[in-house]
Amino acid sequence: MTETPVALVTGAAHRLGAATASRLHQRGWRVIIHYRSRPQQAKALVERFNQARPGSAIALAADLSQANDIKQLAQAAIARWGRLDGLVNNASLFYPTPTATASTEDWDAILNTNLRAPFLLVQQCLNALQQSNGAIVNLLDIYHQRPLANHPLYCASKAGLASLTQAWARDLAPNVRVNGVSPGAILWPDNGEAIDPDYQQAILAKTPLCRTGTPDDIAGAVAFLLCDAPFVTGQILAVDGGRSLNM
Repeated sequence: MTETPVALVTGAAHRLGAATASRLHQRGWRVIIHYRSRPQQAKALVERFNQARPGSAIALAADLSQANDIKQLAQAAIARWGRLDGLVNNASLFYPTPTATASTEDWDAILNTNLRAPFLLVQQCLNALQQSNGAIVNLLDIYHQRPLANHPLYCASKAGLASLTQAWARDLAPNVRVNGVSPGAILWPDNGEAIDPDYQQAILAKTPLCRTGTPDDIAGAVAFLLCDAPFVTGQILAVDGGRSLNM
């Protein structure tokens, strides 16, 4: 009997991470919900999963800007079930950093969370992923190719992660597959700032499908790459309603 696969999803307490964890759990995986500042949401998600299938989920806290936290997260995740089959690098920071005003603190916060953390986490999880012939999926952004105004640090971090995705696909083969998912307009930012309706409409006007996507669209793409694509590696799948055609 094949052992139940295990996935670690970072930033999984809400939004795209929670949808991804839910989809993998529905597919029969055990899931490790990483969170930083949303303990109630993370624990509620774990409780729901465990009610559906006892002993199938745990939540682990870590600040991904801190190298020691990343090491402890990886160790605890692997120790829980003694294996790791999938790693989804979803957690990221997103906020404007105009070049004229961005600080070194902004640089450290965004680059450490969005780029350094996935690298360190892959390092720490690599042996377990190799042993299981596992897979990694990195959450990118369509802006990694064509940058968003006034977000140079965010765009640079996602461009770096895209490059790591393809470098890892070469370096970690044949035991570990590595792919990326690049969302377009799925959820508007929830940082408390009002979103200009004209800006939203301008984005949708350039999206051939003329609508936003849903978190389930991203979750389905991640699940496909982890579960259903054994001969796919080094690819970055745009899930953007065609938005990248008009950028």
